Amino acid sequence: MAVVRDLPYGNQHFRVDLGAGPQAAVVFAEVVMPDISIDVIEYRTGAAKDSGVQKLPGLARYGNVTLRRGITGALDLYNWIDQVRSGNVNARRTVTITLLSEDLSTVVLTWKLVRAWPVKYSFCSLDAKGSDVAIEELVLAHERLEME
Repeated sequence: MAVVRDLPYGNQHFRVDLGAGPQAAVVFAEVVMPDISIDVIEYRTGAAKDSGVQKLPGLARYGNVTLRRGITGALDLYNWIDQVRSGNVNARRTVTITLLSEDLSTVVLTWKLVRAWPVKYSFCSLDAKGSDVAIEELVLAHERLEME
């Protein structure tokens, strides 16, 4: 359940649960959250006396979610996208992203990505002269976004 207060929460305390059982909580460095948009359907009857249109809500659309983390050698993200590319339609999951309070003791807000599955898996460039952390990225599509 959402926790409301006067001061806004920071964006640095969050947890991601990939919905794959007890070991599904994964540490990510960054989560690019999705947007929600609803198509507008313009409608006008043939008998309407004015030239204006009525506007009706159409299809709801949800943007993809991008998850980024440092490469640790774990193959969990690769294995998930491998299931999808192998045709496993049961690889869809409910992914839960929770925003935590500053002391990490309270769940402030929860986003649930319903029937989510990976659509892209990518890596950073490797550079022998570099000093950055090696990052892997997973992009998830989903059919519905719910918030608590």
